[in-house]
Amino acid sequence: MAAAAAAAVGGPQPPQPELPAPGLALDKAATAAHLKAALSRPDNRAGAEELQALLERVLSAERPLAAAADGEEAAAAGGGGGPGAAEEEALEWCKCLLAGGGGYDEFCAAVRAYDPAALCGLVWTANFVAYRCRTCGISPCMSLCAECFHQGDHTGHDFNMFRSQAGGACDCGDSNVMRESGFCKRHQIKSSSNIPCVPKDLLMMSEFVLPRFIFCLIQYLREGYNEPAADVPSEKDLNKVLQLLEPQISFLEDLTKMGGAMRSVLTQVLTNQQNYKDLTSGLGENACAKKSHEKYLIALKSSGLTYPEDKLVYGLQEPSAGTSTLAVQGFAGATGTLGQLDSSDEEDQDGSQGLGKRKRVKLSSSTKDQSIMDVLKHKSFLEELLFWTIKYEFPQKMVTFLLNMLPDQEYKVAFTKTFVQHYAFIMKTLKKSHESDTMSNRIVHISVQLFSNEELARQVTEECQLLDIMVTVLLYMMESCLIKSELQDEENSLHVVVNCGEALLKNNTYWPLVSDFINILSHQSVAKRFLEDHGLLVTWMNFVSFFQGMNLNKRELNEHVEFESQTYYAAFAAELEACAQPMWGLLSHCKVRETQEYTRNVVRYCLEALQDWFDAINFVDEPAPNQVTFHLPLHRYYAMFLSKAVKCQELDLDSVLPDQEMLMKLMIHPLQIQASLAEIHSNMWVRNGLQIKGQAMTYVQSHFCNSMIDPDIYLLQVCASRLDPDYFISSVFERFKVVDLLTMASQHQNTVLDAEHERSMLEGALTFLVILLSLRLHLGMSDDEILRAEMVAQLCMNDRTHSSLLDLIPENPNPKSGIIPGSYSFESVLSAVADFKAPVFEPGGSMQQGMYTPKAEVWDQEFDPVMVILRTVYRRDVQSAMDRYTAFLKQSGKFPGNPWPPYKKRTPLHPSYKGLMRLLHCKTLHIVLFTLLYKILMDHQNLSEHVLCMVLYLIELGLENSAEEESDEEASVCGPERCHDSWFPGSNLVSNMRHFINYVRVRVPETAPEVKRDSPASTSSDSLSSLHNSGTAQVFSLVAERRKKFQEIINRSSSEANQVVRPKTSNKWSAPGSAPQLTTAILEIKESILSLLIKLHHKLSGKQNSYYPPWLDDIEILIQPEIPKYNHGDGITAVERILLKAALQSRMNKRIIEEICRKVTPPVPPKKITAAEKKTLDKEERRQKARERQQKLLAEFASRQKSFMETAMDVDSPENDIPMEIATAEPQVSEAVYDCVICGQSGPSSEDRPTGLVVLLQASSVLGQCRDNIEPKKLPITEEEQIYPWDTCAAVHDVRLSLLQRYFKDSSCLLAVSIGWEGGVYVQTCGHTLHIDCHKSYMESLRNDQVLQGFSVDKGEFTCPLCRQFANSVLPCYPGSNVESNLWQRPSNKSIQDLIKEVEELQGRPGAFPVSISSETNLSKEMESVMKDIKNTTQKKYRDYSKTPGSPDNDFLFMYSVARTNLELELIHRGGNLCSGGASTAGKRSCLNQLFHVLALHMRLYSIDSEYNPWRKLTQLVEEMNSQQGNEEQQPEVPILYHDVTSLLLIQILMMPQPLRKDHFACIVKVLFTLLYTQALVALSVKCNEEDRLAWKHTGALKKNACDAEKSYEVLLSFVISELSKGKLYHEEGAQECAMVSPIAWSPESMEKYLQDFCLPFLRITSLLQHHLFGEDLPSCQEEEEFSVLSSCLGLLPTFYQTKHPFISASCLDWPVPAFDIISQWCFEINSFTERHAEQGKALLIQESRWKLPHLLQLPENYNTIFQYYHRKTCSVCTKVPKDPAVCLVCGTFVCLKGLCCKQQSYCECVLHSQNCGAGTGIFLLINASVIIIIRGHRFCLWGSVYLDAHGEEDRDLRRGKPLYICKERYKVLEQQWISHTFDHINKRWGPHYNGL
Repeated sequence: MAAAAAAAVGGPQPPQPELPAPGLALDKAATAAHLKAALSRPDNRAGAEELQALLERVLSAERPLAAAADGEEAAAAGGGGGPGAAEEEALEWCKCLLAGGGGYDEFCAAVRAYDPAALCGLVWTANFVAYRCRTCGISPCMSLCAECFHQGDHTGHDFNMFRSQAGGACDCGDSNVMRESGFCKRHQIKSSSNIPCVPKDLLMMSEFVLPRFIFCLIQYLREGYNEPAADVPSEKDLNKVLQLLEPQISFLEDLTKMGGAMRSVLTQVLTNQQNYKDLTSGLGENACAKKSHEKYLIALKSSGLTYPEDKLVYGLQEPSAGTSTLAVQGFAGATGTLGQLDSSDEEDQDGSQGLGKRKRVKLSSSTKDQSIMDVLKHKSFLEELLFWTIKYEFPQKMVTFLLNMLPDQEYKVAFTKTFVQHYAFIMKTLKKSHESDTMSNRIVHISVQLFSNEELARQVTEECQLLDIMVTVLLYMMESCLIKSELQDEENSLHVVVNCGEALLKNNTYWPLVSDFINILSHQSVAKRFLEDHGLLVTWMNFVSFFQGMNLNKRELNEHVEFESQTYYAAFAAELEACAQPMWGLLSHCKVRETQEYTRNVVRYCLEALQDWFDAINFVDEPAPNQVTFHLPLHRYYAMFLSKAVKCQELDLDSVLPDQEMLMKLMIHPLQIQASLAEIHSNMWVRNGLQIKGQAMTYVQSHFCNSMIDPDIYLLQVCASRLDPDYFISSVFERFKVVDLLTMASQHQNTVLDAEHERSMLEGALTFLVILLSLRLHLGMSDDEILRAEMVAQLCMNDRTHSSLLDLIPENPNPKSGIIPGSYSFESVLSAVADFKAPVFEPGGSMQQGMYTPKAEVWDQEFDPVMVILRTVYRRDVQSAMDRYTAFLKQSGKFPGNPWPPYKKRTPLHPSYKGLMRLLHCKTLHIVLFTLLYKILMDHQNLSEHVLCMVLYLIELGLENSAEEESDEEASVCGPERCHDSWFPGSNLVSNMRHFINYVRVRVPETAPEVKRDSPASTSSDSLSSLHNSGTAQVFSLVAERRKKFQEIINRSSSEANQVVRPKTSNKWSAPGSAPQLTTAILEIKESILSLLIKLHHKLSGKQNSYYPPWLDDIEILIQPEIPKYNHGDGITAVERILLKAALQSRMNKRIIEEICRKVTPPVPPKKITAAEKKTLDKEERRQKARERQQKLLAEFASRQKSFMETAMDVDSPENDIPMEIATAEPQVSEAVYDCVICGQSGPSSEDRPTGLVVLLQASSVLGQCRDNIEPKKLPITEEEQIYPWDTCAAVHDVRLSLLQRYFKDSSCLLAVSIGWEGGVYVQTCGHTLHIDCHKSYMESLRNDQVLQGFSVDKGEFTCPLCRQFANSVLPCYPGSNVESNLWQRPSNKSIQDLIKEVEELQGRPGAFPVSISSETNLSKEMESVMKDIKNTTQKKYRDYSKTPGSPDNDFLFMYSVARTNLELELIHRGGNLCSGGASTAGKRSCLNQLFHVLALHMRLYSIDSEYNPWRKLTQLVEEMNSQQGNEEQQPEVPILYHDVTSLLLIQILMMPQPLRKDHFACIVKVLFTLLYTQALVALSVKCNEEDRLAWKHTGALKKNACDAEKSYEVLLSFVISELSKGKLYHEEGAQECAMVSPIAWSPESMEKYLQDFCLPFLRITSLLQHHLFGEDLPSCQEEEEFSVLSSCLGLLPTFYQTKHPFISASCLDWPVPAFDIISQWCFEINSFTERHAEQGKALLIQESRWKLPHLLQLPENYNTIFQYYHRKTCSVCTKVPKDPAVCLVCGTFVCLKGLCCKQQSYCECVLHSQNCGAGTGIFLLINASVIIIIRGHRFCLWGSVYLDAHGEEDRDLRRGKPLYICKERYKVLEQQWISHTFDHINKRWGPHYNGL
């Protein structure tokens, strides 16, 4: 054989095609064995050549894609049958050769044995469920597969489950990424030691075969790639190639799974450069190889890459082929290649370039070489494989193969280097890709595995310049979408920014690269290199400056914008991801003193970049009006590094600050943003659309705030602490455009702001100042204090769930910063500031989550309104916080009224920022405060309480932070040179407060009141005003003052900047000549800040002289200033607190306050009432009147509402509801009166105009779910546990009916049992009534109403017009009295025999009914239509049980079963027994009475033949017994002992004319009880064994002649036994018999108990029925006496019965005919049946009567057990793993939600199941979402989850993936709603499902 094989291989001739297939297989194995032997020889050259030739032929690359086109080649290939066959053939050969002649599977097993499985390395793709444990992870990206996670021990760890987005790999066993303690059992052992060495010959063949195989794959890839034409996307072609290669790649993937041994062979093959060179050089004579090589070169070129040898193509300098292609080749190359880069970017022609020429100037100066971007040289298979993987846009299979190899360390390093080498190419491919999302995920899938490992990242950084490559690639990427910036100076700006509208930003295409960059910066060693490399920092700042000023907003002044651009999403995401996150990454490594140098570097280059930016946008001193950008990443880099420097590195702040001029420029743009925020909230930007509000919200939103607003405010604080305070304050008011408002005059003109915006802008400016001066986030708070402040602010706005808190608290965005969400400090702070409120239920059924709410002491001491204002996204949250604060104060009795925001003490300032407090002590601010206080006191327009509040807050801040105690009291009298130019003598607030200001000169419009009044006094005041001349103008020269200061600073810094003041902007501010109607007036003021405050106190309290200095009474106050009574309160309290502080700070102030109080001061200065003031007074009066009117109206409303509520009584919650009394209570009224809730009239229900009850009819299978064992069923969570529905009530009843139908006459069977256990119709009402004609018009109006509220009017659905409860029909009320008149109630003295006759006669009369059916009245029509509704409520299969379809017996059965269903369900709602008595909740709203009338009316249309009427059999003896056996061929009737007694009761009652008489009812019950008791005896006799039977037969026979024999169960039992012994019932005493017999020994007590239990269900139903028909209350009792109480209530117990004896059930018997005769007659029927069918006869006698209450399945404690079993479980119908698996909580069936795979007749599986399992009601647990969904008929709703995490929260869609535990209370509520059929009423959000669930 070997010779033959050698011949076959040796010659060049092809293998004989005619060889049969099995021969071929044999041949392969043999050839392989032969070659293996040849290669094992020491001299294996010949063998090697032979193998090469064979492989050459088998794996010939000429075959693949050409084959399809060229028939002859395929034939020559010898595989026949097209390319597919050839491919398989080649694979078969490879497998054979690898195995060296053995079986391939054995070979695999052999190799696996040598696997040193130290790493798991399982690779998964998107949507896989994996775990992440933060306790065990070293890298934040660590993840584990489910198996490793469950095998390891993570109890008590901080872990979560997640659905992988991009795919990933399991890190178990890799100690670089996770701590070893978290490894699972499999990967804990460092197993390399004990694994034997791999035998050389095992893998020898692999080493020969695999290089050829991989080369063949590469050739396929080369062949298949065609450069796409410019316009046609070629994904289709690429996918085709990939499909063809599927088997090959899968084969490689299988090899990687063989374990470490095979992986190391593959690594050798993939990285061996010699192999690659030999095979792919494309030299040699093989034409095919040449062609392939050419294709490869073309592909390289088309990618804009050069192959180093082709130096002619791009004229690069000599390629230095020896060195690494990435070695810097000098910088001459860079400029030369700039031009050609454009041409290679195809999408540069997309037309959006008109916006401004792309600017690539910056790059030419970069020191990095062009080669990073466009030189690639492949030296190994691995490199070219990756190249094609990228070219083909990362096919999933290839990615998985490349990742599966990663556990091999050598491969990991090689692959990482290759990946880095191709980085630029990846970026280019990504930019062009049409599927950039998928591709991004695949790239990150790879890169996160490589770069999360610090050791590896460091190595690649050192050896391959990873950082240079990344930064350059990012820079290049952004280059493609730059536009000219329009910020500041549109025409001459040289600055370029990214265009947020481009796909690159809009679709986040850049995120894979940025995410890699963030990932490597999280490694300390890599970040250090970055921070040390000046060139890199320069390039990076360049990159960041592309984002500086992007997405510029220009305020629309005229029209509303046509198109609201949504680019702001892209802009915010880009700044956060591309700028802020790398910044946080770098900051996390600058934590200690030793890292000062890094900070200096960053700050230095940041300032340079900023300077360049100011120059580029041509910025001098004024920002351009009406434009704002929220994006200043350079400012924020600078700010954050400053903050870090001071906080952690102990750097001197001044050493890293620039000069004053630069500081002034730095503050302008952040300040502009703050002013714009106020403008946006004042609705000044409404014409820009909603998106501008969106930007303002995003800017402060929790994920962005600490990268956006916090750094901005910090930077402003730094600037404020170093700049001149007067300059800063005046800048603020100028930016906020409220300078003109700050005048003493009562009227003014604002040139830049409309009057309606003034108030909110002023509020904005003051609030900003308060925030600026109070916020300490970066000015000295520790991390824990910050966390606490943030948490308190969020909790004060609203109670929060744990997860929303985690989300709302801005964590440091860099994952390695150590403040991990859920970290230790988070939990400890949370428990310190908040109390947990466990999840509760509200009666409306809305589910609450577990919430955290602030502790009382937090409200008392830590509530900080400033922090709340800073952190609120919606303004309403501030209000909410204040409301909650108010509620707390009221509740704790601290303050009754409406409090003002409390003043909170601040943490001390860090010494570096002390200068900030100078703002509080500058004259400009004091003038502003004085002016505002005065204006508020004088009631000028546009001032609000909020303004006053902020003014007082600022004063208080100033007092708290006063620089120094006044040294001498006379300091206020200072040199004249300081006094003349200024309002205030000094700059200290404490002393300025008492300084009196007498006269002020103001400019006012001529119409102002001040002017008129001024004329007579002008002469006298001239002399005065000349004194104050310069002072009076002070306020209005805010702007001039600012300019002056600016000029000084500039002159100081540069001489040539003299021309900076631009006239263009300055003439805006009212220059003297510009407003001719302005005139000058002089006001007499004579106030100081202190006096104004005291007057304000009077004004606020509404009393004269209300302020009295407290220290006059209690000198103690001055010694211990912290008085709790001042902590909370309104404006009055605030003023008192400030005055007290002022007095404390200086004795002078104290004296002056006392003086002011001595003078009796009227609250308003004594002037004539001006027009403006008159107006305000009138206004007050008018308001007062309006208020009174309103009160009156409200009172009227309230009384109306009260009367309505008395009738409608809290109709919202179905539980605690007192329904409207359907009937009026006076018994003397003969007819019931009903109120119609639509027309409001009340009256009786008549035949012509019937009234109806609003009812909801629904099919229900709840009864059918009762089981007979107490143990509840569990939801299956393993394959073994399954649920079989044999023991449910529905199944048992079904079996019984079909058994009866087999042997007895059909029409008789249908009277012997009830149906409706499944699909029974349940009727419930809200208790409201309406006229049926009113209802019809109501339905019409609903039909015409376009807004459909989740229900379908066409199906007759509506909501009750009064209580809005869901309903779908109206049940007519029967005319006549509701309270049966005494006539019916009177106990009659007739004998039972007479009554029996009467009953029989009444039943015989057809339709003897007060309403004759022949004459169609409205009432009878309605009765018929409601009957139709009832029938249509349930499906046909639940109505038709008859063998002859449509038989009347069927309707008959259906109708009395409806009554049965409703009674049984009511019994269940009462807990299964009647011990509680009374009219319980279910009884209260019952509509059974009306329902009975409707059913009875219809039942009497079908009269039963008198000879079949069971009543006869019960009450009469039949003469001859044998007559029945005459006709054998006809099926017999059902023996009376097989009848269901409760069904008989309902039939008898519904056959009687209504209303029924009480004594007839009692008679029927007595008769039926005898039958029931006999059935109990028979069942008992069947249950016990032969000996017992004989004993009982004997004992009973002895007592038979006693006087009360008929009432002794022993006698009766012995008689039954003796009668039945005549038949064959007891005969079959076989082995199977013993199984049924209960092993207990029967004692008289246990027998009595058995008999009572047997009869109880009947008694309960009967008592309920009596309660509804005759309105008698049910007595309550103990469980053990239930039987006796019910039987006496039903009149079964004779009244003279003595209670002394133990109770005996038999004493209730009252036999209508001699007991022994009738019993023997009944037994005879049984005997004649058991003659033939003894087995069935016995089965039918034993009825299970004790059903337990229905329950939903019991769920496991931990959700994970459900999830792990079901989320991978295959569906039994379609055998696929469903996308949305669900499980039914009633029966445990596993279904596909929305799965088209299991659709049947347009119904999806869940809907179908809800019909089959619950007759239209389904309760499903959605496995992947942990929520429960309810299907009710054609609607569905999301109910919520019964699984909550440790913090009492749902986790919908398992987004957080925390462990979830069952919430038993919730599950109980769900079960309760199911049993009580209240889903429709309690859940509000229903929608149609269109059968698609």
